[in-house]
Amino acid sequence: MKRINYILSGLTLIAMSFTKIPQTEISNGLIRATIYLPDASKGYYQGTRFDWSGIMPSLEYSGHNYFGQWFTKYSPEIHDVIMGPVEEFAPLDYPETKPGGSFIKIGVGAVYKQDDQPYTFSRIYQLLNPGKWTVKKSPDKVIFIHDLNDKIYSYHYEKTVQLIKDKPELVLRHSLKNTGNHTIETNVYDHNFFVIDKHPIGPGIVVKFPFNLKGEGVGFGELAEIQGNQISFLRPIGNGEDAECFSLEGFGPSADDYEIRIENRITGAGVKITCDQPFLKLAFWACPTTLCPEPYIKIKAEPGKEISWIIKYEFYTLTK
Repeated sequence: MKRINYILSGLTLIAMSFTKIPQTEISNGLIRATIYLPDASKGYYQGTRFDWSGIMPSLEYSGHNYFGQWFTKYSPEIHDVIMGPVEEFAPLDYPETKPGGSFIKIGVGAVYKQDDQPYTFSRIYQLLNPGKWTVKKSPDKVIFIHDLNDKIYSYHYEKTVQLIKDKPELVLRHSLKNTGNHTIETNVYDHNFFVIDKHPIGPGIVVKFPFNLKGEGVGFGELAEIQGNQISFLRPIGNGEDAECFSLEGFGPSADDYEIRIENRITGAGVKITCDQPFLKLAFWACPTTLCPEPYIKIKAEPGKEISWIIKYEFYTLTK
């Protein structure tokens, strides 16, 4: 596999062949965003964890930038060298797949299972069949189409990344048609790697929900705390530290509870995230350079059937 060489200086990614990375830019006059495009040989991201569509190293609105580089090491196949509102589908039939066979990651393709160890998202796996990517670009949107034909699972996946006319809104529209003979049943979550104005994660940044939260995890009580319906930070997160809760509770079965607000009260930037599907699970992770509410939804498509879902981001500013 061809590789693109990079030099890292702190958190600045210096690309020796940066212009060769497939990418595009969209704008609606209020928001401007850069999007990396999928490519199995020269794409920015070639890992097997995240859906390859919709990687967003920059989104600017009203003088604020919401996404960017948060990591210090880069190689295209590393699982988390990724930016923006990126999504990960749980693997299909990994436990049932014998070593030497392949399993499916939607938005990635057919992946080689080298041994009988449990699936680990941080592990580097070999991509056997990347499927076929088709990209349709417009001034204010990009449509990603991923077609995979495999011996067990086949699908037609579309994801549209669109900026709404005259509104400070980003919409992710998804559809998944099962073109195979086996039911597709899994889950997907949006990792939401927010790097708002490159401001360190700490006091002054708040994550809010429309319900009271319950949950415990690494760093909670020391780095972060739950107060009613919000998560706030007690002190800046230091190098090598993180705050993580695998399961936040308190939400109900309605999609109305899928509402997440992130506010950086130091720089004055905010965003509200909603979806037309209810939470299946809700997790949270933050390190010194990024914070990530991670909402999961359930995915199920019978053979020949198509399902769809929409995630909306509404950006706003705060009075400082």
